[in-house]
Amino acid sequence: MEIADLLKLQTQVLWAAFAVAVAFGFIAQRTHFCTMGAISDIVNMGDWTRMRMWGMAVGVAMVGFYAMAWLGWIDPDKSIYTTGRVIWLSALVGGALFGFGMVLASGCGSKTLVRIGAGSLKSLVVFFVMGLAAFATLRGVFGVLRVNTVDRVAFDVAAGGAMPAWIASGFGLDPALTALCMAVLVGGGLVVWALMGSGFRTANNLFAGLGIGLVIVAMWWVSGSLGFVPEHPETLDAVYLGSNTGRMESLTFTAPMAYALDWLIFFSDTSKVLTFGVVTVAGVVVGALVCALLEGSFRWEGFRSTQDTALHIAGGALMGIGGVTALGCTIGQGLSGLSTLSFVSVVAVTGIVLGAIASLRFQMWLLERE
Repeated sequence: MEIADLLKLQTQVLWAAFAVAVAFGFIAQRTHFCTMGAISDIVNMGDWTRMRMWGMAVGVAMVGFYAMAWLGWIDPDKSIYTTGRVIWLSALVGGALFGFGMVLASGCGSKTLVRIGAGSLKSLVVFFVMGLAAFATLRGVFGVLRVNTVDRVAFDVAAGGAMPAWIASGFGLDPALTALCMAVLVGGGLVVWALMGSGFRTANNLFAGLGIGLVIVAMWWVSGSLGFVPEHPETLDAVYLGSNTGRMESLTFTAPMAYALDWLIFFSDTSKVLTFGVVTVAGVVVGALVCALLEGSFRWEGFRSTQDTALHIAGGALMGIGGVTALGCTIGQGLSGLSTLSFVSVVAVTGIVLGAIASLRFQMWLLERE
């Protein structure tokens, strides 16, 4: 492959990623798909409908990911979620910070982008705060603190971070077939659980669960198959085009917010190029905007009070710090990560849920004080 062909393919990969992100933003806006909302519905009303949406999306993504791996379209060992370094404390602490922050900010990273597309100026402020905090945790002062504290508490697994690989290695089984069977068992179980919910089987709910799950699968294919080049013409190394991490990627939104701000601020620097993270952040906003305009739900929204402003700023900062520390957000670890059956993703999601519940209790305390 010549350099010109490589650049052409990279452009195709980025456009494909943008299109998939637009689909995500459109579906999320149309169906009110929201992880924070799902947890809030359970805690405050005992309503599991949106959590069943989320569970179905995870199940579909899980089966799709390992079906592609079994067919040889992607390599499941080439994502950040399946590396052999298991940073469980970072995932737990970072997840808890993210979960607490997403409640204060009225939604996670993806919901922030969706709400920007629907006219929320509050979410625009959260975006800038979250992106800045994420950048500081990637390379700045919080990054130094992260590397020297929680990231040190980890263990290495020769088989990698995906739980199917542990089972296959321990019992001498075929890794690809074992992973597919486990994905069908766990992912299929989640889909069945979702469908068993009373009143869940509506067009809106099915569109959310199936649509978001397939979006995650599509992004894995774009990054891991379409964007995979076995031999770069200059370095002769295998590369994933458009990747920020150098590995196969799917949707995630904390670090990409930092990459988007970096690209905007240093646009004239020719070393700053468009990547998966940048185009997917823009794509979600565009998709939500298109949906909001079509359904007539676009509304400008601002802060109600000083306290509302302070809570959203604090929430954005906690999400930026926590999301990078945990290696992902409710979409990055919650959907993309869980689709790989990563142990670290399970720990991170546990932390997110616990942090969100604590934050909901905190908000209830604030209301009682008033």
